[in-house]
Formats: sequence, C-alpha cells, structure tokens
Amino acid sequence: MFKGKRLLNIVAVLLAAVCILSFNVLDSLQTSVAFSYYPERIIETTNREFEAVASWYGPGFHGKRTASGEVYNQYELTAAHRTLPFGTRVRVTNTINNKSTVVRINDRGPYIPGRGLDISYGAAKEIGLLEAGIARVKIEILM
Repeated sequence: MFKGKRLLNIVAVLLAAVCILSFNVLDSLQTSVAFSYYPERIIETTNREFEAVASWYGPGFHGKRTASGEVYNQYELTAAHRTLPFGTRVRVTNTINNKSTVVRINDRGPYIPGRGLDISYGAAKEIGLLEAGIARVKIEILM
C-alpha cells in the first residue's frame, strides 16, 4: 500500500511538471506566431503615408515561394515589407524622378538595416530604380 501511494505521488508530480513545461512551450509558440503571422498588431497604422529607402530584388528569388506562400514573379508589381499585412496595396513614388506605381505586399523584408521596402524588378523598372538599386521613396497605403 505504501509503495502504491509513493508511485502515485511520483506520477502526479511528473504529470504536473510536464503540464507546466508544455504550457510554457505553447505560450512561447503562441507569442512568436502572433508577431510573425499578425504583424499589423505591432505597427502603428494611423499614418497612411511615409518615406523609406527602397531597393529591388528579382533574379535570385524568381520562381521561389514568398513569405505569403505564393510563387514570386519578378515581373509582377509586388513588394516586401516587414509589417504591412499581405495583400496591402501601396503606391510607391520615387522621390528623385516622381515616377510611381502601385504594388501589392506579398513578402517579408527587406532584411538590410536602413531599408524599408523591397520592390520587384517590374516595379523598380516602372519607377526608374533599376540602375541606382536603391532610392528614397514615398509610400502611400491604399489598402
């Protein structure tokens, strides 16, 4: 009888430890998912217009999956932004030549410090960004 109670106590303690650890793991997973899947929760969306340094990307990513899950086509008018929700449409205007185009956010990035937007080859061609590679742009959120 004594051994049975002791074994039962050990099992109960182990079960409690597993439950506590699993809740901590689930909680940390939930937090990381909230920040990666719902980025609009961590940005201020009151400003519908802002300026940033933009660069373009294309050949090395053409045909590969974007963060949104769709296949990247460098000739489409798309862009990568760190926090704007996928599907958001923004007007990108090159502040040097005033050329603009409307792109759809379908990827995450840029991952180079100081840059706020990565646009596709097609979008870069439309606003005259291909040669320079980077430029200051005005971004207007259209939704």
